[in-house]
Amino acid sequence: MPMPERCSRFAEYRDKVLELFASKGFGQVGMRELATCLGLSPGSLYHHYPSKQHLLLDLIEEFYEELLATLGRIKQQAPAKRDRLNSLIRAHLNLHRDLPWHYRLVERDSSCLNEEQQARVQKLREQYERQLMVLLGARSRFSESGLLAAGHAIAALLNSAPSWLTGHSLDESEHDELLENLVGGAIERVLAPRRTSEAISLARPIEKISKNTQAASAF
Repeated sequence: MPMPERCSRFAEYRDKVLELFASKGFGQVGMRELATCLGLSPGSLYHHYPSKQHLLLDLIEEFYEELLATLGRIKQQAPAKRDRLNSLIRAHLNLHRDLPWHYRLVERDSSCLNEEQQARVQKLREQYERQLMVLLGARSRFSESGLLAAGHAIAALLNSAPSWLTGHSLDESEHDELLENLVGGAIERVLAPRRTSEAISLARPIEKISKNTQAASAF
């Protein structure tokens, strides 16, 4: 929903609404409770949002708009491929800190939208995943279907990684360094050029020689 159409009071109290949805669960929050959170009457809220799903869609669209804007900023600021990957990982870690409730909503409550709304979110998600792969310079590495699959997997990796170390007492720099190494290594492996059948066949004798040498040294 374009920003001018959004309820101004919702924009003002957006974080409270986000926390309410994320902490209690979308299904456990009613329109009356939302209206109270926003300082509106239920009737006034219905004027701006016909249903809870419309409000949830607004929040999820906002999340993907921010992800797309993040990719745009990285593309402008870090032209080198290696720099782009590092910037991408750091940006997602920072975004997870800035928008924790958005992440929880998208992961848990997207299925609460109706079919038309889910199709809109799907379109935004695919746009983000395609631009992600273009940013990483991976278009020539995959078929069209492979590109979509890899983009989806890498996006899921970037967006879920910040929760991997929850509960571990790490300072921010150590936390980020560990995740950057884990995620960066995985993405680099996915994007690495395919090994040709010739290269694989050449590698096997070397591996066999190495194993035989190790066996001989054991005697």
